[in-house]
Amino acid sequence: MSELSTTLIHHPYTPPAGFKAISPPVYKASTIIFPSMAALRSRDWKHKTGYTYGLHGTPTTFTLEERIATLEGGKFCTLVPSGLAAVVLVDMALLKAGDEVLIPDNAYGPNRTFAEAELAFWGIICQFYDAMNPADLAAKLNQKSRLVWLEAPGSITLEFPDLPALVAVVKSHNASPGQAHPEGAVTALDNTWGAGLAFNAFTLGADISVQALTKYPSGGADVLMGSVVTNNEALQQLIHFCHMRVGYGVSGNDAELVLRGLSSMALRYAAQDAATRQLAAWLQTQPQIAAVLHPALPDSPGHTQWKRDCSGAACLFSAVFKPEITQLQIDRFCDSLQLFKLGYSWAGPMSLCVTYDMPKLRVVKPWPWQGGLVRFSVGLEAVADLQADIAQGLARL
Repeated sequence: MSELSTTLIHHPYTPPAGFKAISPPVYKASTIIFPSMAALRSRDWKHKTGYTYGLHGTPTTFTLEERIATLEGGKFCTLVPSGLAAVVLVDMALLKAGDEVLIPDNAYGPNRTFAEAELAFWGIICQFYDAMNPADLAAKLNQKSRLVWLEAPGSITLEFPDLPALVAVVKSHNASPGQAHPEGAVTALDNTWGAGLAFNAFTLGADISVQALTKYPSGGADVLMGSVVTNNEALQQLIHFCHMRVGYGVSGNDAELVLRGLSSMALRYAAQDAATRQLAAWLQTQPQIAAVLHPALPDSPGHTQWKRDCSGAACLFSAVFKPEITQLQIDRFCDSLQLFKLGYSWAGPMSLCVTYDMPKLRVVKPWPWQGGLVRFSVGLEAVADLQADIAQGLARL
């Protein structure tokens, strides 16, 4: 090689083996080099025993997948670019035209809008059910049912369902001759709130668990990623092949950020849990508030199930204002907060809040409250400072 430009690209130096550090190395690649054509033809990407192309994994992403599988108590993990992508991947891998998916009425909003738009366009039927009423799910399962989404607790309003009872309904349906889909209905749980720490999705009976790694596993509010975990190899292969065909991939740098976040995840979860319970209990005593929704509060819907199945709770709670307080006043309350910033997502270091128009987000049964709702995400600030911030905002009302 006489030209310097060629030498720099094909440089013969290889660093010595034996380097070890606390953090896993970051591999960034689209193209992966093979030692021979025989190796290229024989490399198995289907079971993640080798490397073929950046989209199919690197040592960095394989390491993160193994750790997320362990976190969730599962065997197989697939990484995707966001939490919503994890939901979409499960839908695309399992559903075909003529199938039906059932979604809780209190599910993560983009889950239901994807079903109402793209899935409907593809000829896939969508029904919504009351997650707090297993009998409603049982009544809506039919021969076309292929996928049942679960969420614990419900998005925004934080009702905690009886997950074992909902799973039992699906299993009973699958066992009924002439009633179940030929391949059976699969249960998939959005476990972002539990994060693999508050409860084990598979112990409670779910077939698939998805997370937005954007939230607790990252913890820094600076990366988007999702995961799909299962113990079932047949389901894993369906998910893995669909993942390959749609071209989902995550970068080595993003995987590095999530790997780093995992180290402190349990500590952050516990700290934010404690702070959130303290703020939620205090806010219950304020005269402007009609109800505070948080599974650990005794009068919050699903508290009994949460107490039975969970060892902790995430950083979210929602406050329902009394009916005489207008939405304009609630908006001004949010605008007046200094530490709680206005924004979506949660589980990062900074506290957040956002308002929701709940009557428009329910189709199975009417929203029971008359006042407006604000969802709070508690960060890592001092609890006394956060309480003072909410107090000054309430005083302005």
